[in-house]
Amino acid sequence: MNIQEKIASSELILNDDGSIYHLCLKPGEIADTIITVGDPERVEDVTRHFDTIEVKAQKREFKTITGVYKGKRLTVISTGIGTDNIDIVFNELDALVNIDFKNRLVKDKHTPLTFIRIGTSGSIQSEIPINSFLISEIAVGFDNLLHFYDNTNFLDLPFSEALKKHTNWSTQKSDPYVVKADESLVSHFNTKDFVKGITATNVGFYGPQGRKLRLALQDDSLNNKLQSFIFQNQKITNLEMETSGIYGIAKLLGHRAISLNAILANRANGTFSDSPKKSVNLLIEKTLEKIQTL
Repeated sequence: MNIQEKIASSELILNDDGSIYHLCLKPGEIADTIITVGDPERVEDVTRHFDTIEVKAQKREFKTITGVYKGKRLTVISTGIGTDNIDIVFNELDALVNIDFKNRLVKDKHTPLTFIRIGTSGSIQSEIPINSFLISEIAVGFDNLLHFYDNTNFLDLPFSEALKKHTNWSTQKSDPYVVKADESLVSHFNTKDFVKGITATNVGFYGPQGRKLRLALQDDSLNNKLQSFIFQNQKITNLEMETSGIYGIAKLLGHRAISLNAILANRANGTFSDSPKKSVNLLIEKTLEKIQTL
């Protein structure tokens, strides 16, 4: 019989009030279904639809509201931008339900969470229209977050190897990884309101996504290579900055996750939405409708 060691205070960091370090939340203050958004201001764009508000907390870019929408308890949290923040948010949310803070031990019974990202994204395929909604069926991570963790045998290595070969991927960049969304969530949200796609998660907004203002790019044609890449009759459809981390960390921790994207830019056509706020608000409304029947 293995005796579990307590988690050190340097690893599970708690504030003076017993809340977890970055999120300033205590056990019991989050729901089992969690909506993630990037922008802290978008949290209230979601929760203005709630019937009641139970918990509010904020530290830095991490803003959380837990409440009830049509009888269903939900938590909405802003992650800020990037997979580095996803690492913080998802590990701390998991700790809130799967670690006993008093004894500093992992609980015997695992509590699974459902994560639904409501985010914005840019298409790299000309046929995907501005203001459409896209389910990230697969995420390709150009960040290196998952490479710091073990037990990642769920990654699609043939896909990533084919992509590296097609793009002549520089060895100075992080090794791409490929991870799927939760199949049950994809099936649930797969309606006429959404298209399915493969989302590339980038480590920046400008150079990593092929935008050039005053800085030269290592590979001027990278977006064209991504656009032309086909693996098992599937194309990379859009670019953003969180989905691969969301899918990877969720799988590692035994949770399920899906990323829903409002397509605000079409990089292939050089166009941008003339009503981005309206598009995001409509995605919020459609997402809340579908969450009702989860």
